[in-house]
Amino acid sequence: MSGEQERLRRWRLVLGGDGADGTGCELRGQDAAMDGALAALYGGRRPDGEGSRKAGLGASAPNVARWLGDIRTYFPTSVVQVMQRDAIERLGLSALLLEPEMLEAVEADVHLVGTLLSLNKVMPETTKETARAVVRKVVEQLERQLSTRTRATLSGALDRSARISRPRHRDIDWDRTIRANLKNYLPEHRTVVPERLIGYGRAAQSVKKDVVLCIDQSGSMAASVVYASVFGAVLASMRAIATRLVVFDTAVADLTDELDDPVDVLFGTQLGGGTDINRALAYCQSQITRPADTVVVLISDLYEGGIRDEMLKRVAAMKAAGVQFVALLALSDEGAPAYDREHAAALAALGAPAFACTPDLFPEVMAAAIEKRPLPIPDMGE
Repeated sequence: MSGEQERLRRWRLVLGGDGADGTGCELRGQDAAMDGALAALYGGRRPDGEGSRKAGLGASAPNVARWLGDIRTYFPTSVVQVMQRDAIERLGLSALLLEPEMLEAVEADVHLVGTLLSLNKVMPETTKETARAVVRKVVEQLERQLSTRTRATLSGALDRSARISRPRHRDIDWDRTIRANLKNYLPEHRTVVPERLIGYGRAAQSVKKDVVLCIDQSGSMAASVVYASVFGAVLASMRAIATRLVVFDTAVADLTDELDDPVDVLFGTQLGGGTDINRALAYCQSQITRPADTVVVLISDLYEGGIRDEMLKRVAAMKAAGVQFVALLALSDEGAPAYDREHAAALAALGAPAFACTPDLFPEVMAAAIEKRPLPIPDMGE
């Protein structure tokens, strides 16, 4: 196929059929099947009246199951996940996800997990076992991707935060001590004279930091809830960190006891509803016993339904007591989130800048908070 023919083929797939394409390119075989799968999702007229493809999935479970199989045949996984998400949003297929056979056919990802969690309370018992299997598959995949780097990054930060300048002999970090004193190398004696000793704290295996993850479970925060639950489980597995996980809407739920299984955490959330950040922070504040060794991470879009001034006073009080306070507008890779800019500016004025964070950046953010150094704040743009 020539370059020009390939270009026309691609345009034909983008534009659709009938008289709207203007390419004069006829699709056959697999290309025709791909076009049919695209038309089923994007072919009907949109609510604004535009669009020309005449197709659709309707509300037929067999049709949807067949379509799900088709798109997995013709498109890569990343594209399949986008098309599934669009199908749920554009065609209102959420109800079909309550059927076990539908769940077995979909390509599982973070966004699908968020949708399933939002349907948790209306999900029939016959579907819940399949739904948990889908969620567990995604959670285990995320844990494999995120756990090694998170543990390595935070272990280093914990070691650095625990180093002391006048260690006992058994507590000396010889590697860092030698590197810090290389300028004092004496060639004639072939040795280094250490002017400054660097060591670890004596209680190397004890809890060094307390981390409180405070997660907004409003509907817009679905992906953040998934990632935060996985990170919470990873942090809880580290003996040097005492991790508490709190989720909230207008009520507050402490899910710390479920942290050994992030799937249980996720099914303990209830996506949707209002937001009372002040109440959630009041609970978190009541659980702090070592403020100078505590990191509080608020994950929220900051649309506060509670008492705004009280919320800000609590943040100011925690910071004044020595708590490291981190405000994340989102913990996901979905791009710039919608958030309350006035509340974000108020937090920034208190020395707690609010910013979106990708899962890849989260270990670095936590390491900076543990070491009490400036946070690696990404450029969010406008």
